[in-house]
Amino acid sequence: MITTLGQLVPPPLRDTDKTVILSAARSAESKHPHELRTTATVSPFRAESRPSLLAFLAILLFATQAPAQKPAATNQVSGQSIYTLTQQLLTAAPKRFNGSPGHLAAENFIKQHFKPETAKGNFETDEFTAKTPVGIQTMRNYIVRYPGKKDGVIVLASHYETNYPLKDIAFVGANDGACTSALLIELGAYFRTHPPQGYSIWLVFDDGEEAVANPPIDPSQWSASNSLYGTRHLAAKWYQDGTLNRIKALIVADMIGDKDLNIDRVDNSTPWLLDTLKAAAKNTGHSAYIFKYDEAEEDDHLPFAQRGVPILDVIDAHYGPSTNAMPDGYHHTAQDTIDKISPKSLQISADLFLETIRLINQRP
Repeated sequence: MITTLGQLVPPPLRDTDKTVILSAARSAESKHPHELRTTATVSPFRAESRPSLLAFLAILLFATQAPAQKPAATNQVSGQSIYTLTQQLLTAAPKRFNGSPGHLAAENFIKQHFKPETAKGNFETDEFTAKTPVGIQTMRNYIVRYPGKKDGVIVLASHYETNYPLKDIAFVGANDGACTSALLIELGAYFRTHPPQGYSIWLVFDDGEEAVANPPIDPSQWSASNSLYGTRHLAAKWYQDGTLNRIKALIVADMIGDKDLNIDRVDNSTPWLLDTLKAAAKNTGHSAYIFKYDEAEEDDHLPFAQRGVPILDVIDAHYGPSTNAMPDGYHHTAQDTIDKISPKSLQISADLFLETIRLINQRP
């Protein structure tokens, strides 16, 4: 409840009251602004209610002494909404490997959420063919643009397909591709109603991140030459047309819904962007959920890193318990299901993305 000053008619102050208030003022002046914390309930007071009067005046005094602090951009995108959207995507397209009906269903799912951007000419289908170990495949990246006010672009990317060698098992990739696609869709809904005030924001739903080979595939067979098809194609295309020169940062989202979330410090990310993510975690109160592990990752950021683009891979690669049967936990197994992720982790990830964008925009 907010009570206006005009509604309160305090009684005259006694000399003892003035002494108490003056003492409080001097005490407040001696404190750092961030140390001022006041919690009180103010009721309409009677003429004889001196303690309530003093509490009220102390609140007013402290409020005038402490400058307003701009909070970090948190909870502007709902983790629960991302979770619900992940469920919807898994229902529409549980298996999304290249060439499957589910892959087409996933593409339609993405496109239907960006009809306003399509109408404005800000939705692009980047179709290409890729030579893979199983033959020529047609793939599609989707690029959604939200124009900003500064000259430059921040790119947010996630792959949306599922692993091709796992096409014959019940692999749905709830954490590995589905929830990150849902994150980008929800970020798009946010920027649709809150247009970027800094750099332009581009969302990239990239295809062909996963290795393509006939099953089964041994992890030792994985290489950048039979994976990362979508980002390799897009990095080369944007290099040729000069787009790469406009990119201030490219941030990849991968496996960020894990219930036991701890985002890695990915060594082959750009150092200043790692520092920015650390600052974003501190500002949003999420420092406990990052940088428990320090390691390099082979992910969609690599084709851009190789061409000099500042990149950040936001990934929790430690997904589920490691056992003899599942040395990589739930990663690339039929256990990567909706029950292994949580709205809380998706909220943390959304907060980190928005705050990281805000901090990038503040850089000189």
